[in-house]
Amino acid sequence: MLTVPSWFNRVRIPEPEVMDRDEEITAYISSTTESYLGQIDKTFVEQALRLGILEGNALDVGTGSGQIPIDLATKAPGLYLIGVDLSSSMIARAKKSAEQAGLANKIYFQLGDAKCLPFGDHSFNMVLCNSLLHHTADPLATLNELSRVCMPQGAILLRDLRRPSRFLFPFHAWWFGRHYSGLMNQLYLQSLGASYTQDELEELLLHSHLSGAKVFQTGRTHIGIQRSAKITYTRASQL
Repeated sequence: MLTVPSWFNRVRIPEPEVMDRDEEITAYISSTTESYLGQIDKTFVEQALRLGILEGNALDVGTGSGQIPIDLATKAPGLYLIGVDLSSSMIARAKKSAEQAGLANKIYFQLGDAKCLPFGDHSFNMVLCNSLLHHTADPLATLNELSRVCMPQGAILLRDLRRPSRFLFPFHAWWFGRHYSGLMNQLYLQSLGASYTQDELEELLLHSHLSGAKVFQTGRTHIGIQRSAKITYTRASQL
């Protein structure tokens, strides 16, 4: 692929790993924000379902408020899901949401660090990670952990924001940030500036332990890494 000259890219500015301040979480789960993010999460769930795993153990890394595992459990009843996040406040909200949805027996939420996941090798049939990579301090370690805990022929889906060029950044941020206001708009701009370009993601994948995967782009806003399942597994024992 054609490599973009470095001068064309906007310098990436890392973002804190944990979203745990009350005002940040309030902004994130506001009705307007949740409605818009819910539509984005829906496309992620649809993409995950196309990877070939409809039953077995699935892990959602950086689960936030837990909406993705909740949607997956509704659409794929054969899945047993675990969601991990560094934020105790987010985990508490995710547990409450699962209980309200009547899915507390299908989804388990716990604290966990994407760079050092508390699970054994090859524990999951499918591993998911949405909008986390720009937060993690060690993206390569995160990719390696996703690979480690997934079964060799299991499915992996990671998606995140795409950082536009330095010239397009102001327009991109204005247009796609129009759905947010106040603090949430500030958080979006920080996340956009901390995200990766497609070239950078290709480079990370090349140096990772994640085999059989490819980089993809979704519209103008998101990029990611995916690996389809080679076979369909039956449910493994509960972790």
